[in-house]
Amino acid sequence: MAEQGSRAGARPARRRTWMRAVLIVATVLALAGAGAVVYVVQLAGRFNANVHRSDALSEAFSEAASPSPSASSVSVPKLSKDTNILIMGLDSRLDENGRALPQDIQNALHAGDDSGGFYNANVLMLVHIPADGSRSTEISIPRDDYVQTVGFPGAGFKAKVKEAYSYGFAAKQAALLGSGRANDDATYQAARDAGRAAELATVSKFLGGVRIDHFVEITMVAFYQVALAIQPITVCVNRTTRDTFSGADFRAGTQQINAQQAMAFVRQRRDTSDPTYDFTDLDRTRRQQAFIVSVLHQLKQAGTLTNLPKMEAVLDAVSKNMAVDRGLDLLQLAQQATSLTNGNISFSTLPILGFGTAPDGASVNLVDVAQIQSTVRALLAPPVPPAPKTTRTTPAPTAAETSPGAAPASPSSAASPTATPSPTPTTTTYADWQGQLQGGAVPCVK
Repeated sequence: MAEQGSRAGARPARRRTWMRAVLIVATVLALAGAGAVVYVVQLAGRFNANVHRSDALSEAFSEAASPSPSASSVSVPKLSKDTNILIMGLDSRLDENGRALPQDIQNALHAGDDSGGFYNANVLMLVHIPADGSRSTEISIPRDDYVQTVGFPGAGFKAKVKEAYSYGFAAKQAALLGSGRANDDATYQAARDAGRAAELATVSKFLGGVRIDHFVEITMVAFYQVALAIQPITVCVNRTTRDTFSGADFRAGTQQINAQQAMAFVRQRRDTSDPTYDFTDLDRTRRQQAFIVSVLHQLKQAGTLTNLPKMEAVLDAVSKNMAVDRGLDLLQLAQQATSLTNGNISFSTLPILGFGTAPDGASVNLVDVAQIQSTVRALLAPPVPPAPKTTRTTPAPTAAETSPGAAPASPSSAASPTATPSPTPTTTTYADWQGQLQGGAVPCVK
């Protein structure tokens, strides 16, 4: 729900408004760019009333999110526990207040007008940030996974995981209007919160009761505004591909793209120029992961977000198209979670059994829930490898060593306890959506 100015007893507005600036970065990677805060905080007052703050987290779970420490603290403590953040990207062609987007934005998105899409969470990414500063983990949840819904009246049936938001929204809106509530912004925002809560609860249950500490919700227009701020963006694709639905038209290899092309890059899920090219929605998920990695790499190499004139023009529009939970302290998190800002993060997509058809005729991803939850446990808490043994033993001498006048062993045959194997170069080319995609360089993907 949008903040309506200062309230009695609230912290000074200026101390909180840095969050609005960092949220622009959260659109593409949820958290990067702590250095940009120094610049953007000067503009903070202008965005104070724009960013939506939501109570959905406390609605979704029995315990509300813990209040975060004041952003004005001189000393920022390290994370006291691992943190999980759910990124929800909506396919709605409306803004956070339910209004249609301007025509020029609709044209740039190449996604149809406001009659298309709905409040479905087409992008679902769980970002896990370890408290010890080690490598972060992102888990992409395919939007069409066929799961059991929870978190709203009448839930319990199976649907695409992305649809929990729209079901929660519709149920709450119908209940409020049926009770005589006016069809106004308050009713609309309450329904949005119910949708968020339903999505959070459904995802948590599907992943095996995973705790979700925070969430960031973005719309397509917010993503577009971020791309405008940082263009050109370097991406790489394995082969030439075109798609008339998303507007994708990319040549093989590394290339720089603008904001409109970036929208096509992360939305492409078919190739209309070659019917034999097996391009699926799961490949689109890998594109989204690759885009985040590319942006992280670009920010680190070029410091794009420290260019204030380039950022200033889009901050207003971006802040109007995001929602976060009330307890999210992005500045503190960005200062602590250096694995994100340094690109030390791996990306995985949850496995599916195959494609199927729901009773209503919808195409869905068939999943093994036990396999999903086992995979998530392994990704969030990988087994610790045993510590290498440090005790050294002296091997018994060989016959050659004990023979009188024996020649010393050649260097090639002698043991070398200090030698270490050459590091294996990190692969940056990915043939499909399976396996982990690593941060640190621009990846080449399908």
